[in-house]
Amino acid sequence: MTAKQQPAMILVRPQMGENIGGAARAMWNFGLDRMRIVAPRDGWPNQKAVAMASGAGRLLDEAQLHDDLDAAIADCNYVFATTARHRGLTKPVYSPERAMEKAREMIAEGQKVAVLFGPERAGLENDDVARANAIISVPVNPEFASLNLAQCVLLTSYEWQRQTAEVVAERMEMAKTEFAEGIEVTKLGDHFEERLEEAGFFFPDHKADSMKLNLRNMWSRMGLTKADVQTLHGVLRQMVRWKERGD
Repeated sequence: MTAKQQPAMILVRPQMGENIGGAARAMWNFGLDRMRIVAPRDGWPNQKAVAMASGAGRLLDEAQLHDDLDAAIADCNYVFATTARHRGLTKPVYSPERAMEKAREMIAEGQKVAVLFGPERAGLENDDVARANAIISVPVNPEFASLNLAQCVLLTSYEWQRQTAEVVAERMEMAKTEFAEGIEVTKLGDHFEERLEEAGFFFPDHKADSMKLNLRNMWSRMGLTKADVQTLHGVLRQMVRWKERGD
């Protein structure tokens, strides 16, 4: 899938330039750059939008401007409408994740897909939603269901990114080190046992084996790095030096 194969994000009658700029930033965060704007309240171009867009100003320069929604979706094969309210319309309702999965499938087949976002005050009107093929409903707090325009665009754009790029669910950021090898962890355990034995830690004798076992198990659970091992060896050596100076 090429960079141009992506859904168009359509802002319907947006009211504040800052939110248009914020939506542009949200889109570009996740590699989307096809913005369409329908009848912006404060006219176009809008300097407040440009200021808020920051590094995503190119999206505003290239955004399509339309007088009405019909013109904005004229070339689209499938349109999603984002809304948090029940509309009394019979339509399929998708989560953002499933909607973008479906969008990816349709775009891969050569279809043009768009997502509608309503104005800040009250969202899309029923007449707008009626023109869409399906609804995207975000599972928000029902007692406070309103999403900022840019937030809604961000959420949808993120789900698009998840469907079209490899997202690593978890990773470890290594700071100029690497994980310790088994032999290094074993030697650290030996060092601790030696020093703790000298300190009389393993008492009473009949509990010594289980105490040592617990320590070994603890080291194996910790996922120690080479730097961690070196630091702990250093702690033990310094404690011995401190004790010797005290004598």
